[in-house]
Amino acid sequence: MKTALTIAGSDSCGGAGIQADIKTMTMNGVYAMSAITALTAQNTTGVRAIMEASPDFLAQQLDAVFEDIFPDAVKIGMVSSSELVQVIADKLTFYKAKNIVADPVMVATSGSALIKTDAIKTLTERILPIATLVTPNIPEAQVLSGLDIKNKDDMQRAAEKICSDFGCAVLLKGGHSVNDASDLLCSRSGFEWFEGQRIDNPNTHGTGCTLSSAIASNLAKGFSLGESVGRAKQYISGALAAMLDLGKGSGPMAHAFDLKSMFADEKQG
Repeated sequence: MKTALTIAGSDSCGGAGIQADIKTMTMNGVYAMSAITALTAQNTTGVRAIMEASPDFLAQQLDAVFEDIFPDAVKIGMVSSSELVQVIADKLTFYKAKNIVADPVMVATSGSALIKTDAIKTLTERILPIATLVTPNIPEAQVLSGLDIKNKDDMQRAAEKICSDFGCAVLLKGGHSVNDASDLLCSRSGFEWFEGQRIDNPNTHGTGCTLSSAIASNLAKGFSLGESVGRAKQYISGALAAMLDLGKGSGPMAHAFDLKSMFADEKQG
């Protein structure tokens, strides 16, 4: 069985972060492992508190995984401090990790900031150059590229600049009002648009975590970058279309929408 490692923060409400990653990886057919960068006290309405792991403890988690069950892909999500970013970069370089998908989580769906300013600089200097793919949304891509993004042409310019500056492929997610959920993949092969129809579901907590984890899962299974993005887009569309409605804010998706095993059946009567 193929394996994938998520390096990210924990979401106590289960819709994003480590919890969403593990659900997504499981549903996409790989064995999921985790290294937790931070504990968060959060729900669908916002983030109440963040407690970071120490750099040494994060390093111990990564050593424990790589020395025993070497991951076929790695997804990097919320990393709030420069010191933790450096630990991740050092360990992934040391172990020659492959199929690295970096989701530069800067702000939660609820609007709460999740990363310190100095960590963004370290992320661009240490993580992106070793990544296979980075998956920014439009606000994040504006930070990484230094360009304003207002339309599809701007998306292409920003994606190309990020790809050129940092040497990794870029999936620029267009869900922030530029278009109807169409994403742009920029790689050495050129541009590829993944057209999407916006699903009328206000519950989008954890969509970025879920998409990047699904891409990593498919890379782990040997699909090409383009195939992995396409399959991940299909999966997230299904999870949104299931219209799960939990919580008082922007709720989570139904990650297990396609789970049909007898073990998932609810008790009748």
